Amino acid sequence: QVQLVEYGGGLVQAGGSLRLSCVASGPSFSSYSLGWFRQAPGKEREFVAAISWSGGSTYYAASVKGRFTISRDNTKNTMYLQMNSLNPEDTAVYSCAADAAPYVAGFHVRDLKIWGQGTLVTVSS
Repeated sequence: QVQLVEYGGGLVQAGGSLRLSCVASGPSFSSYSLGWFRQAPGKEREFVAAISWSGGSTYYAASVKGRFTISRDNTKNTMYLQMNSLNPEDTAVYSCAADAAPYVAGFHVRDLKIWGQGTLVTVSS
């Protein structure tokens, strides 16, 4: 089973950028679809972005589209989330998730079983 660990969270000023990484261990990483979710204090977890097994298909929440970019490097068993033009509303714990289905359609509503522990992103105004 794939296991996930996130890196790259921290404190950044509004308007700044940050890149998160999600490093996987375990078999068949390259066949999994992957995604990012976030949970702000006192709020429900929300979908951020997803990417297919090959990286050829991506899908974004409307709130981050045009500002965030999801990518993956299967040779390094790593997925990335490049976050630009950050604002305080982006403050949250960001978690990566994996699913054995290789395609991205419907990722945001699947019953996902594989999660990382999360990394905190704080955007100051």
